[in-house]
Amino acid sequence: QVQLVESGGGLVQAGGSLRLSCATSGRTFRGYDMGWFRQAPGKEREFVATISGSGGSTSYADSVKGRFTISRDNAKTALYLQMNNLKPEDTAVYYCAADTGRLWGGTPSRNLGSYDYWGQGTQVTVSS
Repeated sequence: QVQLVESGGGLVQAGGSLRLSCATSGRTFRGYDMGWFRQAPGKEREFVATISGSGGSTSYADSVKGRFTISRDNAKTALYLQMNNLKPEDTAVYYCAADTGRLWGGTPSRNLGSYDYWGQGTQVTVSS
């Protein structure tokens, strides 16, 4: 069974930091684009950050650029999101996802529809 399992969410004060992890199992995602997306209450799921299969290309939403860093460990097929200087508007459920439509590609897609494997999400709550 293919699984993506997020962890590392929690409650943090504004200005604080969290590191999200996404562990994969059931198949390898080595070489495939992966990303983080989030969904706040009453809002649609949105792009946060993506990373290419090699890790050489990343892309960030304007709202998190300079504060969040996406990375991956291809040996462990794990994905990470370091979140610094968190703001109340970052409060959401964070999902990791994998795009198996392209292997060792270039710039990863920001489009949710490109991603065909999803985790169950981890809650991040930032208090003011």
